[in-house]
Amino acid sequence: MLMPWIALSAGNWRRFSSFTSLPIVLAMFSFFLLPESARWLVSVGQIDKAMEILKNVIEVNKKYVSQEVLDLFEASCTQFYKEELNGRDFTVCSIFRGKRMARYMILMIVIWMAISLVYDGHVRAASVLDSDNIFVFFTIACATELPGNILVILTLDRCGRRWCSFFYTSLSGVFSLVGATLHKREYMRISALTGRFFANICYNIGLQWAAEILPTVVRAQGVAFIHTMGFVAMLMSPPVVYLSKKSLSSTLVVLGVLGIFGGLLSLFLPETLNHELPETLSDGAEFGKNQRIWHMPCCGPGSRKSHPRHNWHQGSSLRTLSKDEFRSSKMFRKTKYRQHEANPSRSSSEREIRTYKYGNGAKWPEDSS
Repeated sequence: MLMPWIALSAGNWRRFSSFTSLPIVLAMFSFFLLPESARWLVSVGQIDKAMEILKNVIEVNKKYVSQEVLDLFEASCTQFYKEELNGRDFTVCSIFRGKRMARYMILMIVIWMAISLVYDGHVRAASVLDSDNIFVFFTIACATELPGNILVILTLDRCGRRWCSFFYTSLSGVFSLVGATLHKREYMRISALTGRFFANICYNIGLQWAAEILPTVVRAQGVAFIHTMGFVAMLMSPPVVYLSKKSLSSTLVVLGVLGIFGGLLSLFLPETLNHELPETLSDGAEFGKNQRIWHMPCCGPGSRKSHPRHNWHQGSSLRTLSKDEFRSSKMFRKTKYRQHEANPSRSSSEREIRTYKYGNGAKWPEDSS
């Protein structure tokens, strides 16, 4: 909201660039304040640093976790890294090895490109919707960010990512198309501002949603690739806004069609609210498999939290299951257990191993294949 007035007071694009770069310079100091991701540290074998961060979180939150649980978690993560992740290299290409994850990735790229183009197009359209009072109109348009962000906070964890994305993105497109049909410039501006309001919301939802759908082992690279494609889509926003030279309605029509298109595609992505998020490529291949298009977190089966399907890596939340990922001797022992499932008489050594892995009185794991 302050940016147009900073530009006006600067009177020079060099001074304006210098003033607006100061917050970015300050953001660089966040490196010394924000801790590293504990899960990422575990995935690269830096277990000690991960434990220091977790212990600090326990202390700050004034919680109690027994030393036995901490030791079990640390030992499990250490063993898991040595047997599963050591020497493994996950890239963006790993996402496209499975059909389901590849489909999700392509959908997220297309949706994010549409949302990015709609959002950036509305930002730039402020300069042509009211060229006589561009500073005031730009400030009003930017003021829609705050209530939009508040609405995201109030609805995202209640209605879920998918329906919120569909609802808000589609509304952005609808109001843009309505504005294109209006002849009075004042009504067109109001409709365009409403479309900008909903575009702010769906842009923030996309930032959250992509990070939850992608598994932990490829999350950072996958999200970065999706955002990069969003920046590529933003390259088309100046030509879209330039259509206003021919007709201002043309700009709003393009933004409206893209908004509705992105909203409809959102229905084909899985809901993440109340679900255990994927951590490995195997989890990603199964994630959302049992969800239907009417799956809603606020009512019905979607309102209940899902429970972890695999609990045999006690103490560690990281796990792998697929043939491409798994190289651990644990899997071969687990396969051997299944072979003995039909035999009621088990050797004492087998029972000792079962007790070590699953605890006393625990049932043998069911065959989920």
